[in-house]
Amino acid sequence: MSNKVKKAADGHFKVVGSSSAGLPDFIEHWNRDLFKQVGYGLVAVSALSLPLVGDIILSSGLAIGSGGYWYLGLQDINSKQSIRRNFPVLGRVRYILESIRPEIRQYFIEGDEETVPFSRMHRSIVYKRARGISSTMPFGTKRDTLSPGYEWVNHSMYPTKLGEQRVVIGANNPLVKQPYSSSLLNISAMSYGALSDRAILALSAGAKLGGFSHNTGEGSISRFHLEGGADLVWNIGTAYFGCGSFGENGERVFDPDLFKENSQYVKMIEIKLSQGAKPAHGGMLPKEKITPLIAEARNLPWPVEQDCNSPPRHNAFSTPQEMCAFIAELRELSDGKPVGIKLCIGQPE
Repeated sequence: MSNKVKKAADGHFKVVGSSSAGLPDFIEHWNRDLFKQVGYGLVAVSALSLPLVGDIILSSGLAIGSGGYWYLGLQDINSKQSIRRNFPVLGRVRYILESIRPEIRQYFIEGDEETVPFSRMHRSIVYKRARGISSTMPFGTKRDTLSPGYEWVNHSMYPTKLGEQRVVIGANNPLVKQPYSSSLLNISAMSYGALSDRAILALSAGAKLGGFSHNTGEGSISRFHLEGGADLVWNIGTAYFGCGSFGENGERVFDPDLFKENSQYVKMIEIKLSQGAKPAHGGMLPKEKITPLIAEARNLPWPVEQDCNSPPRHNAFSTPQEMCAFIAELRELSDGKPVGIKLCIGQPE
């Protein structure tokens, strides 16, 4: 049966009908009048508890509870939030449950194979391997092997022998004097400053152990990248962090000498052509977020006196021909290391 909403004599709207959401009656019928009735009952109980029971601690506790109930309820009645205003005190439970909703879902509701973005099963494997614990689960699987999209490897009498899964970058270019043997899977660009020092150190150390490369991100080469010992791909963005300085008009300009000095620490160079996350706008690093170590990695003056802006485009070149000349310059300054570009495609043409 559907509910009907009627306007009462006091001007408030009330729900009339017999439909139920399956909740206890006192919750479904809770309103300001019921809140006041319960409050009057608490006051009466707390007032009579001392003469009837004679326990001053119990009486004091009831008095404090009654006072707190009225204090919260009157606040709710005057609140701008409709749930608190219409369901004094009890409505606060909704916000409490909402605040712990992720934890409730993670620990009690989430399935082992739900992937947002990684399933609990996959996270468990990562945790175990990080601690050096065997992640092998014997005797079967929790996966639905009959579901569409399930992948497996068939047995073969003559399986193919796989060689080392790497590709040599720059091997066919006579101008590249230092080709790099790259893994097929590597760590993509995440800057120091966006990630903490421990995160960068862990990623770099893990890349060294795994034999794959670590892209520095636009934030340039930090001491934590170097301490981890990974093969580094130096991401050079529009602000030329680590290879540039402030020009006369306050704009960041490329510094060949500084680039040559820092290029010795990397295996490859990647020119970031555009701001993928902030197209046409560039990025802004507020001066309040710049620490001495971030300033060190990005070749910023310390203490910083201004925000650091990453423009939406490069000023070292402006045409495809000039970009190719810039690539050649970087290759020469780095003594023949591979130089590539990274770009985000906005329109197919």
